[in-house]
Amino acid sequence: MKYTRLTKEQFEELHQEFINFLATQAIDKAEWDTIKTEKPEVAEQELDVFSDLVWEGVLGRAEYLEHFSKNHIFLFQCFDTYIQSIVLKSLVSEIDFLTKEGLQWLSENMFTETIEIKTGKKVFTEERNTSIFGLIQQGAFLSDGQLFKQINSIIES
Repeated sequence: MKYTRLTKEQFEELHQEFINFLATQAIDKAEWDTIKTEKPEVAEQELDVFSDLVWEGVLGRAEYLEHFSKNHIFLFQCFDTYIQSIVLKSLVSEIDFLTKEGLQWLSENMFTETIEIKTGKKVFTEERNTSIFGLIQQGAFLSDGQLFKQINSIIES
């Protein structure tokens, strides 16, 4: 397995897609029920293959990621061969970007000496989707990129 298996909730959300996936392998409901009871290891393999297919699709379309921690916000824009980053760091240790108040403080203090902004670019050293998946495993999530674009446009002007 290349990524991780989807959760029970994710499988429930993708129920119809999973049915279609099984159908492409000529597996109907009756046969799937038989496989689950008589060959559970084959059923596990099918779940894993489907999970990897879903992850490949999601990661292939991923363009922006965000990761928030108490004193840092990591913003990423993903390209084919590299990833660009903007890192915001609060130099005031009491500020918590995981709270509404912390984000309000950030908007009021964005361009003061209490916020450190760093930008970077890193060429993917492993396959693109694997690299992006690694960031997700560390707590990043897919985003629409609005925050990245806003801060990037201010930095560049």
